[in-house]
Amino acid sequence: MRKTSTGGLVYSTDAGRMCPACRQPLAGCACNAAAAPLPGDGKVRVSRETAGRGGKAVTVVRGLPLQGEALAALGKRLRAACGAGGTVKDGVLEVQGEHRDRVVAFLQQEGFEAKKAGG
Repeated sequence: MRKTSTGGLVYSTDAGRMCPACRQPLAGCACNAAAAPLPGDGKVRVSRETAGRGGKAVTVVRGLPLQGEALAALGKRLRAACGAGGTVKDGVLEVQGEHRDRVVAFLQQEGFEAKKAGG
């Protein structure tokens, strides 16, 4: 007689719903993070924005198929290549200044399908 276990803890009053595969809360589930699709449609768009920044230009990179530390590491290399500061906010990479041509060339060298967006 084989014993199969399809049950287990599905809800905890401390953590809420639990993942049946790894038995962790859904918010911290490792299975969910591995299976989650990466953001974007595969096309990296590089644009220039000035709105809400006191007239200062910022190069914005959207659609990178990276998350977390990989995105931060790419951002650091990109800012070093441009010789400028910047940040990563909500999966969007920002580089201070107008560096669209340099950013597109860098991303294409890294193997991403990058193109200019906007005017």
